[in-house]
Amino acid sequence: MVLKTGDTIGIIALSGDCDRNKVVQSKSFFENLGYNVKLSKNIYSHNRYLAGSDEDKLQELEKFFLDDDIKLILCARGGYGAIRLVNNINYNIIKSHPKPFCGYSDVTALLLMIYKKTNVITYHSPMACTDFTGNNKLLNNFLDVINNKTIRLKAKKVYKEGSAKGVLWGGNLATTVSLCGLDFIPNRNFIFFAEDINEPVYKIDKMFQQLINIKKFTQYCKGIILGDFIGIDNEIWLEEYFNELSDKLNIPLLGGFKITHKEDKITLPVGKLSEIRIDELCI
Repeated sequence: MVLKTGDTIGIIALSGDCDRNKVVQSKSFFENLGYNVKLSKNIYSHNRYLAGSDEDKLQELEKFFLDDDIKLILCARGGYGAIRLVNNINYNIIKSHPKPFCGYSDVTALLLMIYKKTNVITYHSPMACTDFTGNNKLLNNFLDVINNKTIRLKAKKVYKEGSAKGVLWGGNLATTVSLCGLDFIPNRNFIFFAEDINEPVYKIDKMFQQLINIKKFTQYCKGIILGDFIGIDNEIWLEEYFNELSDKLNIPLLGGFKITHKEDKITLPVGKLSEIRIDELCI
């Protein structure tokens, strides 16, 4: 697809409750760029730490996919709540009305399950209320990826160089692991990408091990791309672990990509055929 000015972006709240001022700022940000914006009915809802009820979220998600005026769905924020929805989504609606669905962090659960159930590419991307409230510098890369331009990203750290082909697949590590118990891993070769925030190194080790213990993961994972792991307890241990991981799996493992909870982040298409070439990722 090509997202162009004049198109409508749907901003939806599927996880934590939203700050009204940030919603208004994000809506204005896109409108000032020439886009139309529709907000989900529950965007200002508060239910404990959630943006309203699961039923309202599911209804709005279906409505946004069915709305032909909406060309792209952008999540308002992460936090927690997306995983509560994955077993009750009508994936047939998404499959029959495909459009870019975008977000990161907790939204990883939806990115991966939508791709798994429908084979529709989703986007690990900046979000409305956490990133697009006035930050133009993220927009060009976001639009390039959404509009299917070829992107080449150089690794800042090479743990194990090599070549690999597969669909890009992954996101927030803790959220990815929270899907264990579901049928969520692709039945095809993939390049796994991961980031996380405020997790000690032993938990990062444990979460990767949970995935490695799944036969399908090790069967189809042909390379690993690492983003930021913010707020860890020991940098040396983390480097030691990633070197150990690259030796254990014996597949290309590259690090230092701007896949992150920090302000400066890239967009990655979940499900797009991509390639690791020595020390870079080509998407």
